[in-house]
Amino acid sequence: MSAPPPAQPPEPEPAQPPEPERAAGALTAQALAQLHHEWAQLTTLQRSDRPLEHPLFAALATGLPVAVGVWFGHMGWGLVSSLGGLIFLYTPNTPMYHRMVLLMACAFGMAASYALGLASHFLPWGVGRVLALTGIATAATMLGRFYRIGPASGLFFVMAAAIGAYARIDFEQIPFYVGLVFLGAFLALLLAFAYSAWRLWGSASPPVAPPAASTFEVVILDSIVIGASVGLAQALAEALQLDRPYWASIACIVVAQGATFRAVWSKQLQRVLGTGLGLLLAGFLLALPLGPWGRCGLMMAMTFVVETVVVRHYVIGAIFFTPMSIFLVEAASVTPDISALIEARFFDTLLGSVIGMLGGAVIHHMGSRALIRRMLEWLMPARLVQLVRANRVKVD
Repeated sequence: MSAPPPAQPPEPEPAQPPEPERAAGALTAQALAQLHHEWAQLTTLQRSDRPLEHPLFAALATGLPVAVGVWFGHMGWGLVSSLGGLIFLYTPNTPMYHRMVLLMACAFGMAASYALGLASHFLPWGVGRVLALTGIATAATMLGRFYRIGPASGLFFVMAAAIGAYARIDFEQIPFYVGLVFLGAFLALLLAFAYSAWRLWGSASPPVAPPAASTFEVVILDSIVIGASVGLAQALAEALQLDRPYWASIACIVVAQGATFRAVWSKQLQRVLGTGLGLLLAGFLLALPLGPWGRCGLMMAMTFVVETVVVRHYVIGAIFFTPMSIFLVEAASVTPDISALIEARFFDTLLGSVIGMLGGAVIHHMGSRALIRRMLEWLMPARLVQLVRANRVKVD
């Protein structure tokens, strides 16, 4: 009999990488996936059903007040009035009666925001500016979310208040400058009526969506966090004595309003990238030997481009929005310091974007939301707390 074959030794199991190496590999894969997502966001053009007439009328709403100011030799007055023209950008896709009521409410809100901004800079140490911008950002975001105004619900109200907060005027001039904003808003209402009549002629009016069935946290809590983030960005810009701190609060509210934390993070990156490239374009445009009429025409052209491309690609829109917003504030200056202006705008935007990202992180972190909710319930009347806890519905 032959001897049985010798038993083969068991094959050794493949060596497993140490735990730190596996963790590092997972982090690397996650980082690569995030980079791939951001690259896809930067290289993808979104589809849009926005009609071509919308950018054209938006350019007229913001540019005609400037043209009137240039005609009468007061371009600065025209720039103030063009802030009221920004309400055209809130035109909803609803029946005519609803459009006009909403835009009239926005006109009042824009003038009120600018008036509060003008009045705030008479308080010492920048306290008035911080309080005004915090309150306006909170209220505008709250109302915008409840009535479904759109993603930019609070942006232009904060912009108007921030620009007004640094206007160098006397206290007696406040009614005059607020009236300029009202005139610009009135012109925008007329243009919105003409635009809506053209679009709705012979077609069925789209229905009016009911107010959002949002919870207390979405309408109230999130708005308070966004308002506090804007106030913090403004306070830090004041404390650091930045040259033009109003850009920090504007950038903050843009970033903090993201629907998810990934959206907040993406918006922050896109905002900084678009602002950086836009500042290069702004430096070139500011160096051109343009007169008042040339600057007015350039502002209208940039508004048209922004409203055409921002719904398709945010970075490209930000590239043109940056010089447009700079011209809105600085176009009346005869010889602005271009290098100082660009440097101040970039660092103010960077500061506001970082604060906005932190505010977005607080909004989308469940532990932070629970803590803030408990604090708000402690401050609210007992009956209101019972309503919120029992129904979890919006607070009217």
